[in-house]
Amino acid sequence: MRQFFTRTRGRTRLHWTDWLTYLYLFAGLLLMFAPVLWLVLSSLKSEAAISDFPPTLLPYTQKMVMLADEQGVQKLRPLFLVQGADGKPHQMVELRRIGIIATMVDAVHPEQQVKINIKLRTPVREVSVATGNYTGLFAKFNFLQNLNNSVFITVVATLITLLFNSMAAFALSKYRFRGQQTVLLLIIATLMIPPTIILVPAFLIVSGVGLFNSLWGVIWPAVATPTGVFLLRQYMLTIPDELIEAARMDNASEWRIYWKIVLPLSAPALAVLAIFSVMWRWNDFLWPLLVLSKPEKFTLQLALNSFQGELTTEWHYLLAMTVITLVPVTLVFAFLQKYIATGIASAGVK
Repeated sequence: MRQFFTRTRGRTRLHWTDWLTYLYLFAGLLLMFAPVLWLVLSSLKSEAAISDFPPTLLPYTQKMVMLADEQGVQKLRPLFLVQGADGKPHQMVELRRIGIIATMVDAVHPEQQVKINIKLRTPVREVSVATGNYTGLFAKFNFLQNLNNSVFITVVATLITLLFNSMAAFALSKYRFRGQQTVLLLIIATLMIPPTIILVPAFLIVSGVGLFNSLWGVIWPAVATPTGVFLLRQYMLTIPDELIEAARMDNASEWRIYWKIVLPLSAPALAVLAIFSVMWRWNDFLWPLLVLSKPEKFTLQLALNSFQGELTTEWHYLLAMTVITLVPVTLVFAFLQKYIATGIASAGVK
């Protein structure tokens, strides 16, 4: 691995093409992962740190020290740096503040109080991880119930999508019947229909069959996707017909051929469709928003929307929740990413 990452075109020093290549790769890496890194680090900031300007990358917070007031009550108080008469910065603690004037004492010798303009002081900051952004989610709403709803919809919808799309792709790739190309063209033509156009008819159908406010009402309308049918059909065309003919000569049923031969050989394409399906179902917001109105039926995406208020938005919880919703998709992609190139490349080869 070290030899792979350190190899260069130049023999003794980096060639100009090496510099250009590394610059291009670094720019691509920064463009892809910088927003994700910023999101994760921001989710660890406190509510006050998120609104700081200029913003910082690391989760800094105001450093607090325990100090007693005139009545002897111990209390956490903010620490600041103030330029002293000797020209050196001194750490001072704020006791109270009225307008732009703060009453402060020296952190080492708190006997004498001084009044300082708040513009003449600098907050002392330290890196502090606000784990309460994540633990507080359980108190804000029923996180486990919403997570269970999202997982149920994603897993069940993905399994049904793989089953229905693979069966349709098997019929369109290995059977010969009148109107075969017409059926395929009609399926592909549905890709040109914007999803928003069919929202009203789909909602009326779901309501008519009694699936309103049901997780199954979110699952069924989108289990058959033209993208999945086309992707799997193109891949199944690469499977030799001789294998199927040999299985038929051994008296294998059509279902056995599909289940035991075609599906295992189509694993790379199925993995690609599984990744797409998980991303579609997990990140879906508009359709669940129309079908589900009860909070106990909400998915994580709908729960995220609850943090967006009319007057205020709890950004620290919103960012933490966004990170949590990214984890499952990232894990699925990490485990199945090796099939993406193979599945997509093979799907276009007959």
